[in-house]
Amino acid sequence: MRSWSQLPPGRVVRLDADAEAVALSVDPLPPDAPAVLTYLPGEVRSLTGLVASVLRSLDEAAIALFPAWLPEASGIEGTGGANVAAVRSLALRRAAASEHYGPFLAELAARALASPAPSSVFGPEVRVAGLARVLAGSFGRSGLAVLVRVPAGLAPAAQEVLVAGCEWLAHRAPAGVWLTGAPLDAVDRVETVKPHLPRMDSAIPADTSPRLLYPAIAGRPHPGSPAEQALEAALTGRAWASGRAWNQTYQPHPLATPIRLDLLWEAERCVVEIDGPDHRGAAKFAADRQRDVRLQLDGYAVLRFLDVQVLTDTETVVRQIAQFLRSRRRTEG
Repeated sequence: MRSWSQLPPGRVVRLDADAEAVALSVDPLPPDAPAVLTYLPGEVRSLTGLVASVLRSLDEAAIALFPAWLPEASGIEGTGGANVAAVRSLALRRAAASEHYGPFLAELAARALASPAPSSVFGPEVRVAGLARVLAGSFGRSGLAVLVRVPAGLAPAAQEVLVAGCEWLAHRAPAGVWLTGAPLDAVDRVETVKPHLPRMDSAIPADTSPRLLYPAIAGRPHPGSPAEQALEAALTGRAWASGRAWNQTYQPHPLATPIRLDLLWEAERCVVEIDGPDHRGAAKFAADRQRDVRLQLDGYAVLRFLDVQVLTDTETVVRQIAQFLRSRRRTEG
């Protein structure tokens, strides 16, 4: 059994563990883990196409997470005025005091201000190394790992392409690349390691389009969650909604397993959870129930909403949260 810190960096390994168990174990990120992103490859045709897909996904994640990796640029939005020059200067200053490559970081910061972001002028090797540092730094980690969920039914040639693409990522980033999901019976050069995880049924999404999933950053709605973004937009400017904090880690004592809370009002001990499609699988559903009981035993109320409900009936969700918070404040007042 290996802890996250013992998994080899810069290599491709297969985890002898269920994909869903791994995903639950790195949300929130354990203290000894690198920044862990999950890549869903979709259809695998060629090494060139796979590398391009990975780079595009990493790039989109880095743009979405700005300014977490350049906190000095907080509050700078859009390309107007001196904004582009300002973020370039801030990026070059940060690179001078770190391992970042200054020209790449400056370009990435400038691109993050544009909508849509223009393409990078740098080659794949420079981009993947720079993006790995940026994404690890976004979560305050020194290293990056990419959890790759192997699609079912890959032909032998596609399995070889997938492993070759993962090796390219592991060596060029460098990053740990952890394979889960369907077996790779046509490729025998990938070491299998066993992390210390509970066993549970997998719930790999059926969507075949390539996607990159990444953790939330404390204090912000997840940039990859339209529902969290919509709810925050609806709460902004409402006086009663003050005191909220997005994506906080709850750990009542050092030996307890940490829990990431989507939205928290600590003073009122109110937790709001927004459930996407992944919460409807058996494993995640059971884990959610366990979390709710633990929070309720500690005195927290848990309000759960489907992401579809937040997106299509935002005012009802906001009204129900407001009703609960006002009731708590009257009771405690």
